[in-house]
Amino acid sequence: MSETVMTHIIARIRTDFPTKFGIPRQSGLADVPARIVFEPEYRNADALRGIEEYSHLWLIWQFSEAVRESWSPTVRPPKLGGNRRVGVFATRSPFRPNAIGLSSVRLHRVEYGTPEGAVLHISGADLMDGTPIFDIKPYLAYTDSHPEASGSFALAGDAVRVECAEGVLDALPQEKRETLLRVLAQDPRPGYQHEAGRVYGFPFGGFEVRFTVADGVLTVLSAEKV
Repeated sequence: MSETVMTHIIARIRTDFPTKFGIPRQSGLADVPARIVFEPEYRNADALRGIEEYSHLWLIWQFSEAVRESWSPTVRPPKLGGNRRVGVFATRSPFRPNAIGLSSVRLHRVEYGTPEGAVLHISGADLMDGTPIFDIKPYLAYTDSHPEASGSFALAGDAVRVECAEGVLDALPQEKRETLLRVLAQDPRPGYQHEAGRVYGFPFGGFEVRFTVADGVLTVLSAEKV
């Protein structure tokens, strides 16, 4: 029997993504704003003393929608078309022996004195709304950054050009509109879904966004308030 350890949820993230579809594939790909709200027992401002001196943070979190009782030594990464199997430890797949994720985010400010205690305002997260966070650590560029590192199949994908018919995004607040366009430019479709003419959709910030992609152009069809 494998050994187990106890882990505590210290916080949860609050974002405009209530589902997995549409979330940036990796942290830092789009400057999506988010808040980190601490659980009541960890709402101690002393625990954040000095954190504003860092520009970026590491988040250690749980793939809460991918927790399984068993695991497979190989997975099918969407970026490889969903047909080729590779070792789970050679991927960032959420389907792991321990459903733990790691993301680097930018810290913008700490808001003190809210009804939820001290709240971290960040951007660049690739987490779904409500995702449990296990730990937060400072990002240190001199040791954490390796620009020369190889990336195997998980290299950055090609961006798409985003087009919207006049008035399609008018209902969205300006700040949400800009964030959505950054997310769409990364082409949020799964790597194995590239059907011409298919209409895709996902909820974002209280709106249902629908789009198609053809010849490197993503066309926003609608953004309707839910």
